[in-house]
Amino acid sequence: MASASASLSYVGCNFLRQRLVLSTLSGRPVKIRKIRAKEENPGLRDFEANFIRLIDKITNGSRIEINQTGTTLYYQPGLLYGGSLEHDCSPNRSIGYYLESLLCLAPFMKHPLRIVLRGATNDQVDPTVDCLKATALPLLKRFGIDGEELELKIVRRGMPPKGGGEVIFSCPVKKALMPIQYVDPGKIKRIRGVAYSVRVSPQIANRIVDSARSILNKFLPDIYIYTDHMKGTSSGKSPGFGLTLVAETTNGTFLSAELASSPQGQGAAVLPEDLAINCAKLLLEEIHRGGCVDSTNQSLILLLMTLGPQDVSKVLLGPLSPYTIEFLRHLRSYFQVMFKIESKPSGEERKGGDKVLMTCVGIGFSNLSKTVK
Repeated sequence: MASASASLSYVGCNFLRQRLVLSTLSGRPVKIRKIRAKEENPGLRDFEANFIRLIDKITNGSRIEINQTGTTLYYQPGLLYGGSLEHDCSPNRSIGYYLESLLCLAPFMKHPLRIVLRGATNDQVDPTVDCLKATALPLLKRFGIDGEELELKIVRRGMPPKGGGEVIFSCPVKKALMPIQYVDPGKIKRIRGVAYSVRVSPQIANRIVDSARSILNKFLPDIYIYTDHMKGTSSGKSPGFGLTLVAETTNGTFLSAELASSPQGQGAAVLPEDLAINCAKLLLEEIHRGGCVDSTNQSLILLLMTLGPQDVSKVLLGPLSPYTIEFLRHLRSYFQVMFKIESKPSGEERKGGDKVLMTCVGIGFSNLSKTVK
């Protein structure tokens, strides 16, 4: 275990998930002060407290101290334990908020993780379950985390504000990761998507598909968008609809974009046609940014490269998102890993935005708690 002197201290509520996830993996305690100290409603929000409870569930022996106002959090990580679990997510954030962190932690548990998460599966803030299933799982496979156990299954869909969705996520444990050289994204060969609708007319999903195709068909013939209309008990508690689009390249790169309708009773109403057209444009923008990983999963691949063997890993990314830039700073604090960042201006053959080549040597992270069969 890390000594008390190695604990890290932060101020403010930003990047709370990053800090707790990296603290758990590195074994370094972390103290976060002044969490929304000057606001009328200070301290941790409901969904953050819920996330801390989830971390407590998947670890064994963690010590979590929160002061009375909720403005100071001290976290001393225990061992990642895993096993079969259930968790009710906060209705204020979607299941994707929790899944993003579980994807980082699950391969390093003592027992394979199988967790049932309940809440909103699709919202406007976090990556939806559909998006993570299509883009993050293939990414894990590149590092050697695969097998039949790696699965993300949507049992019921739930839209905010009331949620009511349910997903099952299972992931095998891995002793060590493989290094990767992932510098050629390849060319776009097909686009797949899911137009989902819950507790609204099934026609809405068809209208979404038609409008999205009207834009994407100008670029590519191989487009297939599934309609997913859930009825009865499997449709959650609130009405809503949305679209997730994923472009796949010849080299197995997945770039995604998605949009969902406003929660019931909040914000302006959205026409299915407008939503579909905006989502198609978002996908084209993501393809323009390019790289081997879309902007949602940049931090996940950088973390897995950091934890990889003591060998060189490379990946080509599109422009770094602000979240990823902060994540790189955190990786340096927790693991003392620095990335070599080379900008690759978009030349003649490399159309699209300017790319960034990220190179690092892994720390050789080994899952010590994995049970040897």
